[in-house]
Amino acid sequence: MKLSRPARRASLVVHVVSSATWLGLTLGLLALGVTAATDGSAVTVEASVRAMKLFADLLLLPVGFLTLLSGLLLSLGTAWGLARHRWVLTKFWLTLATLTATVFALRPGVDDAVTAVAAGGTLPDAGEVLFGPIVSLSAYLFMTALSILKPWGPTRRGRRPRSAGRGRPTPRPATGSVRAD
Repeated sequence: MKLSRPARRASLVVHVVSSATWLGLTLGLLALGVTAATDGSAVTVEASVRAMKLFADLLLLPVGFLTLLSGLLLSLGTAWGLARHRWVLTKFWLTLATLTATVFALRPGVDDAVTAVAAGGTLPDAGEVLFGPIVSLSAYLFMTALSILKPWGPTRRGRRPRSAGRGRPTPRPATGSVRAD
């Protein structure tokens, strides 16, 4: 499947905007987490963790899935391919890992913090509101660098010769064939 030029450009815009939004949301989560972990005011701590919950519940997953889907569309619809270059494959697996971590670690940590603070308690563990955004931000910055630098070269699949226009491997000549003279 090869995307037309307008479709490729539109997909690229969606991917870049959703990726930048995902990174920005994570920066916002980190700022709110730092505020919750360092501010002594119970009102500020509660407002910070409640805002984190809104980000995590309503925005983070849809934007993350949009980033994943637009990246898949671009990789499968362009010459980059999903498994032809190591940097593309690395970004794919890191995106899946960060989405999984968002579902199973970041959101439950924020939910626990909101529950504890809403019940009149203090923030149980600052790590619950800081660890997820720090790890996510590191992964997104790394993926951004991969997109710009495109390191490591092709995979084994990407090094295979391709026949003209069909995207299939070029047939190899048979070994041990008999020459006709």
